[in-house]
Amino acid sequence: MGQVGSLTRYYLELLLRSHAWLPPFLAYALLLVIGLAAGDPLLGGLGFGAGVLLPVSAWYVRSALSAEPPASRACLVAAAGPVRVHLGALLAALTVSLVLAVGQVAAVWWTSGPVANAGAQRDPGAGAAVAAGLAASVVCALLGVVAGAVANRPVLARAQYGIPAALGLATVLLVAPASPANAAVRGLVSAARTGRVAVPWGSLLAAVVLLAAVGAGVAALAGRRPE
Repeated sequence: MGQVGSLTRYYLELLLRSHAWLPPFLAYALLLVIGLAAGDPLLGGLGFGAGVLLPVSAWYVRSALSAEPPASRACLVAAAGPVRVHLGALLAALTVSLVLAVGQVAAVWWTSGPVANAGAQRDPGAGAAVAAGLAASVVCALLGVVAGAVANRPVLARAQYGIPAALGLATVLLVAPASPANAAVRGLVSAARTGRVAVPWGSLLAAVVLLAAVGAGVAALAGRRPE
């Protein structure tokens, strides 16, 4: 695990130095600016921010996997092994997505108005709303990494299919009723109407398990398809 941690830091440095982190960040910030306004209810804003984070997290996976030149990556794979290298890239994308999730929740909280919509049955506290929003954002970040992992190498051999595949899978994970992301975002939207806030622990656990299973499977496949 120590070597995977070093590889994660390496890919984080690659993302920063190559500015590959910037396009997804700017796209996310633009969507938040377009979709939200200062003074909007907190819970609705947190739901919107969490939902938009899912495809952005998938984008970060692609950015991490493509941040390194092929020759350099081949040397790294030869030295550390394809499984560890792939896990390092996925964890780097996950780290950036989680940082973005925390920043988004803080920004929406700072600029929001009332916690719930006008006419809500009760007035929930901001603390409970922020906790639920942060959990939902983490769920969407985890599932965004799942979408990115499935829509890139080694699962998809042809890179040109990666972007539409990632967007399609991210959309399915966001709108499918059985998806943890859908349940988490829907819970925030419902809480904005009713004022009844609940942290989506079940969705968070399901997202963690799903990411662990998909990440392990994709990393093992990378070991069978050496670069």
